[in-house]
Amino acid sequence: MKDLKHLNYFEDLLQDSGNELADKARAAGSICIGTTCYQIPEVLLNLPGCFAARMRAPRTGSMEMGTYYMTSLNCEFARALLERCLEGSYGFLDCIIEPFACSQMTSTMENIEKLHLCDKDKPDFFVQHVDTPIKADENAVRHLTRMCRARILEKLHETFGADVSDAALRDAVMRYNEICDVINEIGSYRKLDDPTITGYEFAVLCLATYCAPWELVIEKLRETARELKTRKPDAKKQFRIKAVLAGSEIDDPDFVKLIEDAGVRVVADRHCFGSFPGRMPIELNDADDVLEQICRHYVMQCQCPRYMDNDRIAERKAYLDRLAHEYDADGIILQQMNFCNFWPYERAGASQILSREYGWPVLSIDRPYAAGSSGQIRTRIQAFVESVEIKRLQGGKS
Repeated sequence: MKDLKHLNYFEDLLQDSGNELADKARAAGSICIGTTCYQIPEVLLNLPGCFAARMRAPRTGSMEMGTYYMTSLNCEFARALLERCLEGSYGFLDCIIEPFACSQMTSTMENIEKLHLCDKDKPDFFVQHVDTPIKADENAVRHLTRMCRARILEKLHETFGADVSDAALRDAVMRYNEICDVINEIGSYRKLDDPTITGYEFAVLCLATYCAPWELVIEKLRETARELKTRKPDAKKQFRIKAVLAGSEIDDPDFVKLIEDAGVRVVADRHCFGSFPGRMPIELNDADDVLEQICRHYVMQCQCPRYMDNDRIAERKAYLDRLAHEYDADGIILQQMNFCNFWPYERAGASQILSREYGWPVLSIDRPYAAGSSGQIRTRIQAFVESVEIKRLQGGKS
């Protein structure tokens, strides 16, 4: 297919922990707020004069220092972030707001705070922890609303003078929905029999919206959406099967590229940096409290295995089943990072349930944080492709 005009620009933007757009926004007076998790409502970090930056560690090599301060049995994502902070790569952050959800990431944030890794010449820098729920019900919504009001809105207002009025919240939701609309329009081309956007390309575009100020990327994304209206697929399909990619944090588009180079077209992305559920629009009414409506969206849409009520556990499998049908997938790839707290249990159960009860071919893998060049994973994906093709020939679901 013809190269997308702005793909190289977005690829360059993602080469390092920071980027030129974050620097540009800070130079204009905006506050840069670091975070790592969907469970912190992203909208609240993008109030007027503020913008969120999802923390990541691209091109990770050694994690020796991060491992020294933590252990080799900690999640590699948590260790990689600490390694980058020790290297000084996150000096552009003005504060960090994190959920008190994953004990390993909490340990990373405590090290960042205690070692003063991001607060040089920034007397107002802080690390804030927000207690997030483990059930999806109205009690959880009320709890998250109280936490967000006290630990996010009031803290940002007291420290930086941020506007936290209802009007400011509605403005943030409006801008968030604009980003969602254009990302979902781009993602809709993955539903085609021969998608006119690859999973790798979509991963790059979607990831950019988590790492840079929305207003500085949206025009290039809109131009990309217009470009896709006339983009033609290759004369010969460049994939053998289509799959939904789900599981824990994926902030490396090269991992998606590895999957696609093995013969899979990734057509839907249910993971922490993906568009499901991270780029689902928020609907507001004029009657209910604005903050509570925002928190209800994040509680009810969250697909994290930290939500442990039985209904939500079952719903996560049904959610993947719906995605796989909607995007005409041939199978589902479930992945988790090594030493993750929550996803090993989810992956083990979901792989069996999705296969036995829903009838989907499932590839279940654990992986290192930097997996974009793993020969072992490539081999397993190639074997998965062949197994799906055999089932197709035998008249199975695929």
